[in-house]
Amino acid sequence: MKNSDDLTKPVLSQDPHKTNRDKREKVLEVAIGREVKAYRKQHDITVAELAKATGLSIGMLSKIENGMTSPSLTTLQTLAHALSVPLTSFFKRFEENREAVHVKSGEGLEADRRGTRAGHQYNLLGHIGANMSGVIVEPYLITLTEASDTFPEFQHDGIEFIYMIEGEVEYRHGDRTFILKPGDSFFFDADAPHGPQKHIKLPARYLSIISYPAS
Repeated sequence: MKNSDDLTKPVLSQDPHKTNRDKREKVLEVAIGREVKAYRKQHDITVAELAKATGLSIGMLSKIENGMTSPSLTTLQTLAHALSVPLTSFFKRFEENREAVHVKSGEGLEADRRGTRAGHQYNLLGHIGANMSGVIVEPYLITLTEASDTFPEFQHDGIEFIYMIEGEVEYRHGDRTFILKPGDSFFFDADAPHGPQKHIKLPARYLSIISYPAS
């Protein structure tokens, strides 16, 4: 019989701690499969139609598109010819640069955000542009001091995640307020007016991660 707690736990679509070696080794196959599928859809043809054009079975094409098999160079050449693309185009997603930013303690770039109030210190901890994802992510370490203003007038596109590190604030989102203490997290639509409305215990520090579309 299941524990009642199990019924309330959310089911995550991805396991952040999973380190499956076989899965890592199939990164190339997955990248190739995504490109084959993307080009097929660009040509507005079905798997069956591509199978007929290449002489491959529908099952084999399905395995290739889902990264379940490693296609030979001959097979890739056949697919490239049928889809009218260079053979190298199937590898572009695998070869693209992946950005990573490491900021040591105390070295974050101090930045001003639109609407920044007096006494609100923002240290930008990194910035990764849209690339293929179409999303920009900006993590900030925010520090509030005795001199900080308390006007919750921030409003911008995207979503925001806050993790409280130190202190205590009353944080407004839209027409609601929330008490944030160390260890608390807050995840919300950033299009609504938001910000620290009341300083309960200072200094206060929290991590803010903002994600928004590049467009």
